Amino acid sequence: MSWAEMFDYELIRIGDFTLTVGAIIAVLIVLAVARLVVWSSLRVMRRFFNRRGIDIGRRYAIETFFKYFVYFFAIVEALHVAGVNLTPLLYGSAGLLVGVGIGVQQTFNDLASGLILLAEGSTDVGDVVQVGDLVGRVKRIGIRTSEIQTRDNTSIIIPNSKLVTDQVVNWSTNNQPTRFSVQVGVAYHSDVQLVTRLLLEAAAAHPDVLKDPPPRVQFADFGNSSLDFVLFFYSNEMMPIEFVRSDLRYRILELFRSHDIEIPFPQRDLWVRNAVAVQHSEEHSS
Repeated sequence: MSWAEMFDYELIRIGDFTLTVGAIIAVLIVLAVARLVVWSSLRVMRRFFNRRGIDIGRRYAIETFFKYFVYFFAIVEALHVAGVNLTPLLYGSAGLLVGVGIGVQQTFNDLASGLILLAEGSTDVGDVVQVGDLVGRVKRIGIRTSEIQTRDNTSIIIPNSKLVTDQVVNWSTNNQPTRFSVQVGVAYHSDVQLVTRLLLEAAAAHPDVLKDPPPRVQFADFGNSSLDFVLFFYSNEMMPIEFVRSDLRYRILELFRSHDIEIPFPQRDLWVRNAVAVQHSEEHSS
């Protein structure tokens, strides 16, 4: 069998469609070329990104768009060289989309949200975000879902629509340090100036608390059982911030105990009526 006869050898025939060995080889060549184009182009892009100092999130968005673009046209060309007539497929897909649109509208919403995230750049790979009660670092933004690594080093997959439609706090978009707080209550007989000094001392000793802007103490309120204070401090460590707060509470408690400053229990005044005395009083009045 000659090379020409081998390339024209029919593997599948369905109606007017015929799949030959040559068509399969052509499809593989198209996909290989597309893979080579993506690989070589990304190498050039990354060198350009490094020279320009483009952030990792913007790099990821551009690279992802480019890969989707190249692979989409590669698949279309592969179907064409395989002998697939795309015109009926396009007409049929329009009807199919109408038929299943309601059932998969959330999926299309996630797909559109993924394109918005990649194009808009409101949330990038590497950003620390808060979605509801979930706080974590964005590890990957896909076309439909995104991966977030939580403080517990657990990867959670969420639909992209949550990053677009829900209220999202992006702690990485602001280049300024973020302010946090620790609340504490002390007994009413405490020296408030000493309390203020000890709170500032605890903050100043922690390596993750910034010196500029400096920590501040607020006398927040006269509580039911305590004088309420709030220690405000700034830090760049968003992910482990709960451990920073915990360290501060340990140190505050240690300083308060060494200076005999009491953190009171909730107090309630309880009045007990003497039932016998009340009964005698009622009998006497009658």
